Amino acid sequence: MTELGTPPTGAADATEATEATGTADWRRLSPRMLAVHPVQELVRSFPALIGALVAGTTSGHGPLWGLAALVLVIALGTLRWFTTTYRISPQHVQVRRGLLRRRVLTVPRDRVRTVDVTANAMHRIVGLARVEIGTGRSDRKGENGLKLDALAAPAARQLREELLHRQPRSAAAESGAAPEPGTATATEAATTTETAPATAYANTSATGPRPARAPSSTPEQETRLATLDPRWVRYGPFTLSGLLTVGVVAGFGSRAVSEAKIDLGKVGPVHQLLDQVRGAGWLVGAVEVVVALLVVCVVASTLAYVLAFWNYRLSRHPGGTLHVNRGLITTRATSIEERRLRGVELSEPLSLRLVGGARCIAIATGLRVGRGAERGGSLLLPPAPRKVALRVAGDVFGGPEPYTTPLVPHGPRAVRRRFTRALGLTALLVGVLAVLHQVAGLPSWVWQASLVLLPCAALVAADRARSLGHALRDGVLVCRFGSLVRRRNVLTCDGVLGWNLRQSFFQRRIGLTTLVATTAAGRQQYEIPDVDTAEAVRVADAAVPGLLTPFLVRPAGNPQE
Repeated sequence: MTELGTPPTGAADATEATEATGTADWRRLSPRMLAVHPVQELVRSFPALIGALVAGTTSGHGPLWGLAALVLVIALGTLRWFTTTYRISPQHVQVRRGLLRRRVLTVPRDRVRTVDVTANAMHRIVGLARVEIGTGRSDRKGENGLKLDALAAPAARQLREELLHRQPRSAAAESGAAPEPGTATATEAATTTETAPATAYANTSATGPRPARAPSSTPEQETRLATLDPRWVRYGPFTLSGLLTVGVVAGFGSRAVSEAKIDLGKVGPVHQLLDQVRGAGWLVGAVEVVVALLVVCVVASTLAYVLAFWNYRLSRHPGGTLHVNRGLITTRATSIEERRLRGVELSEPLSLRLVGGARCIAIATGLRVGRGAERGGSLLLPPAPRKVALRVAGDVFGGPEPYTTPLVPHGPRAVRRRFTRALGLTALLVGVLAVLHQVAGLPSWVWQASLVLLPCAALVAADRARSLGHALRDGVLVCRFGSLVRRRNVLTCDGVLGWNLRQSFFQRRIGLTTLVATTAAGRQQYEIPDVDTAEAVRVADAAVPGLLTPFLVRPAGNPQE
């Protein structure tokens, strides 16, 4: 991504960019955003408005200061429509924004990785949607990405088709969406004939590429891969998202109470609750508090699941993209080019695994997992039954074989290392607490209660040992590890850019290595932990032949082996 004022990499590139973008007309955001953004700015600036009102009250001009701040916030909310324009050429996407500091962000169209179309409640009321163009850099510090907030909902869908399916605006208009006046009325002077081959894999083979289709002016039917089953809501409480919500609310509430210097013990309902707990005994009171907290977390997690994944739908577009639609109040539609797809991650958190659930995450170039502005954009399937996750993963990438094939175990040394690390660290913690009891007078029940951690650590170590495994099958690398979150990563070998072979001091003593595949997709590195060193070299050399050859030491007398 480049912006105005950045030195060009070459005169030829600058000339090409100028010629490519000179024929496309600048488009504006929807005028309806003037009814949304001022309200959003008022909500966002509410603390500042209260501060201005209080500051003005001390000088006797509180209403005047409050009115001035209110007018300023509304003006800032309306300026975006006057200062933001964009245009789409056959080679580039450009967004021009800013008043005092004018910026022009330019992205080559072949750098577009995803297109997210989201609409919150206010957007949906007036028929708007926000478009966010993912380029693989929008999650970096200081990078705002390409965001168009907001377009008319039909224009937003049309723009997604235009960017990902290489469909010209005239064809997109014929396929359904009528542009809103003043938002997107210009047509492209030229269309691209780029048909780069896709690297996604068909369902029946992990090696056969699916060719991309040329743009078409006729509507194409999508293939639906998965749709939300209302019974999946039962997995909501096991996502533990409500626990985080309760923690955030509790932290914010305690901070507000502390700042206001309120003694909760003197508040009527809280005082009665504390008296009830004291009357029932601390043990019974603790159980009641834990049960109440558990109920609140279950309700919050279930509500969060419904809000985030209701109306979920995963479909495949014949033009070579995957579409993920979800959301109850705030809707989100994410499109991922299959030619950018390098694999799928089957994620099984411990809480979900206990009830037979799992979720699927895309491993795509330029789309980092769970980071920055593209957080959640890589999710292919929300928490659902494991058999559904296996089917969806196979339909999206590689077929069912990589997700069900037996894995190569890592041997007894890796198993012993799991138990040594888990039990050793836990025993060290118990020992420290026991010493503090003798030296510093720490209550004895603390270190005695910590003994419960030893069998828990042993169970986690056993589960981590069972999870270890890897396989190399038909050009696809499979690795599985983890206990609290078990991950089975299926990655095409064509997406591997390099290998890292890491050994700690203790790994060197027992002949184990952590093999790390580096890639431009997803988490950007995928580990095969605690594998035999010879096996790590064999897997790396077989997955990407010739990459490690210059670094391998051959046995004496066999230079060609």
